[in-house]
Amino acid sequence: MNAAIRRVVALLATLGLVLALGACGGDDDATPTDPVASDAPPIRIGAKNFTEQMILGELYRQALDAKGFEVVLKADVGSTEIIHRALRRGALDMYPEYVGVLLSEVAEVRSRPRSAAAAYEVAKEYEQKGGFTMLAQTPFSDSNALGVKPEFAERHRLRTISDLKRLKRTVKIGALPEFRTRYEGLDGLRAVYGLRNLRVSAVERRYAALDRGDVDVASVFTTEGQLAGERYVILEDPQRLFASGHVAPILSNRILEAHGPRLQRAIDAVSRTLTTSAMREMNAAVDVRGRDPADVAREFLQAKTLL
Repeated sequence: MNAAIRRVVALLATLGLVLALGACGGDDDATPTDPVASDAPPIRIGAKNFTEQMILGELYRQALDAKGFEVVLKADVGSTEIIHRALRRGALDMYPEYVGVLLSEVAEVRSRPRSAAAAYEVAKEYEQKGGFTMLAQTPFSDSNALGVKPEFAERHRLRTISDLKRLKRTVKIGALPEFRTRYEGLDGLRAVYGLRNLRVSAVERRYAALDRGDVDVASVFTTEGQLAGERYVILEDPQRLFASGHVAPILSNRILEAHGPRLQRAIDAVSRTLTTSAMREMNAAVDVRGRDPADVAREFLQAKTLL
């Protein structure tokens, strides 16, 4: 081998060593991750038409965006009946759902499973049959409930939902429009509690209507920020009309397969941080202090090192 050839061989060997070291080096804090599939479709996330859902939509959108996924958030889609139909028809790829509401209003399961875990398994099996996957549920549970002003409860000796029968006049309930036709609403109050003296008024600002005396009772969600103090009383539900309200994201199998297990890990990482106190505080930041849901979600994710 002449000198020129030896020089070329040595140069190639040196270049190979440099490339090998470069591949092994880099940021000491870097950890191996699954790459985002370059040809995978964007993830279309839906959210319902109230504060907590808008916050949840932003939480999942921002966390996934930070992981490199292409995400589109469609907020204010509508009630469970509407948003679940959009998922089934392929207009959405994912949305966060309340397990109990899914069972009552979509699967039409009227009996109550013995526990929140059992309810989750029934809901998960229902979605699997339709070609969808229900991921892990959140620690927090946001259930439907009926709230009244403390003075109203004291004046009429109200402790449970059944006690509304004591009122010898029509009881006005302020609620979102879907309450009129839901089992976890007017239908269930009549069937389970035998209440016939109810009239539902569709109002968006339910607490304001209750404060003004426009309604006697408000349909509320148990993680709403307004319930953090002592301004309202929740009527007990001994017949368990209102089911477990743990949230679980529902995804199309198509989008899960397209993006791989990295997508599920990113979603689960958000879900496991969502405690009752965390959701109530975020809801209060929006509903009571007037902050933007996107800003509230961003601050929470930053505090949890998910951004």
